[in-house]
Amino acid sequence: MVEKELRRYSRVVVDGNEQAPSRAMLRAVGFDEEDFNKPQIGIASTWSMVTPCNMHIGKLADVAATAADGAGAKGVVFNTISVSDGISMGTPGMRYSLVSREIIADSIEAVAGAEGFDGLVAIGGCDKNMPGCVMAMARLNRPAVFVYGGTIKPGAKRRDVVSVFEAVGALAGGTISQDELLEVERTAIPGPGACGGMYTANTMASAIEALGMSLANSSAQEAVSEHKIDDCKQASVAVMNLLRNDIKPLDIMTKKAFENAIAVVIALGGSTNAVLHLIAMAREADVDLTLDDFTRIGAETPVLADVKPSGKYLMSELIAIGGIQPLMKRMLEHDLLHGDCITVTGRTLADNLADVDDYPTGQDIVRDFDAPIKPNSHLEILYGNVAPDGAVAKITGKEGLRFEGSARVYHSEEDALAGILDDTVKAGDVIVIRFEGPKGAPGMREMLSPTGAIVGKGLGTDVALITDGRFSGGSHGFVVGHVSPEAAVGGPIALIEDGDKITIDAELKQINVAVSDDELAARRQAWERPPSSVRRGALAKYRAEVSSAADGAVTIPDPWDV
Repeated sequence: MVEKELRRYSRVVVDGNEQAPSRAMLRAVGFDEEDFNKPQIGIASTWSMVTPCNMHIGKLADVAATAADGAGAKGVVFNTISVSDGISMGTPGMRYSLVSREIIADSIEAVAGAEGFDGLVAIGGCDKNMPGCVMAMARLNRPAVFVYGGTIKPGAKRRDVVSVFEAVGALAGGTISQDELLEVERTAIPGPGACGGMYTANTMASAIEALGMSLANSSAQEAVSEHKIDDCKQASVAVMNLLRNDIKPLDIMTKKAFENAIAVVIALGGSTNAVLHLIAMAREADVDLTLDDFTRIGAETPVLADVKPSGKYLMSELIAIGGIQPLMKRMLEHDLLHGDCITVTGRTLADNLADVDDYPTGQDIVRDFDAPIKPNSHLEILYGNVAPDGAVAKITGKEGLRFEGSARVYHSEEDALAGILDDTVKAGDVIVIRFEGPKGAPGMREMLSPTGAIVGKGLGTDVALITDGRFSGGSHGFVVGHVSPEAAVGGPIALIEDGDKITIDAELKQINVAVSDDELAARRQAWERPPSSVRRGALAKYRAEVSSAADGAVTIPDPWDV
């Protein structure tokens, strides 16, 4: 018989005569007599057919459940949701994307808490799946391992989903034909897996591996591969090891572990969404992580990986030379990571990396420290009279480090996209997209359609874009998001007018509008929040509860308010 300590939660559900009804129901879903004496491992699957990112995850969940059974536990598969950023991008449906992160966390917490699972394996494939899964793990604080569903294989001519967004802009700019756009559309996404560059999915998978919550190389495996099958098997084995050694997520998700995650995201040139999600995950773990931690760590951490969207290579090409483990070993040797952090292997990060081989000679995907792509972070936290509480810019240096231009203001993503495509937007403009923040959208939509159109029209270095919304990991160019406070709560971005001069300075870490304090005060006096059509449902509940983007856009109440 397995020791009761391994069944801390499930024994409450299945032990004793009074729990005979529970056992009766479990027999109907496949429990045998001996299963009631085993720890139960919940397998949280984000399978659905709404997106290629997750279409294969049902099979991976079954593999993990079978492996849990083989490791001496009882695996129980359950589902949570996924929405597709790529499909809903540029539409009102994108408002549900960030909201889904909270729904995923809530649903995993609810199922695991109700059913009494002793441990968890969570498998996520699309952007919000990953932080949602880890947020739930932190709340539950039961032995748990995250498994990344894996990246998609490249499309024809090394295309991916961003190729399609940029082709839309290229069509509007007259550089490709309608038939060429259709050819890109038909070939960019060949099958299962998350978007193929260092966009948000691959960024967050890498961050979670660096955090210590997934096994080595989970972030660097293609969705359709034997490596990913083995990752799922080993995850269930690892959860049993964590159970036996009583190692829980809050033992792993420490401040130093989050610092490791930030450093790896920077070295990889990862998505701005990582700022939002890592702060949210830290809040769930009761770790004090702020925007200023990104500035502090970024001052010492170079960008080393030449990967899309700003760089040249796809995730599959990084996988082919060894993934992120050799990079992490190099970073550890340069004192950029905390090697003493415990991980889901039960060993420290340094122990995990000890036998990792370096990248093959001659590869140029990951640069040496003496020839970085950028000597410090591409994730710049900016302050100023446009963003008193902070904003997040993705500045690789290829766009330049300073931009000054005239505001061209839009109250929605759709209006801005129309202005880009119909040539209203000109070189020298700073596009301002407001009322797209956590409360304003509500839901803080991503702006991949406008940024893709900007690049596709050849304006990537000629215009800047600022927003209280956020950006897809596929966005690049001179872009600033997460402007806080947002327009919907009367933040300064709500007061900008067409023609105002805006300066974005990555070196000074400032974003300012050349309008006097007195004039801003006068505009504030006259300002009225526009009405919202959202009156009920998930979006209304989210708007009522969500915090500022500077605080991770979480829906966790202050403990003193509960």
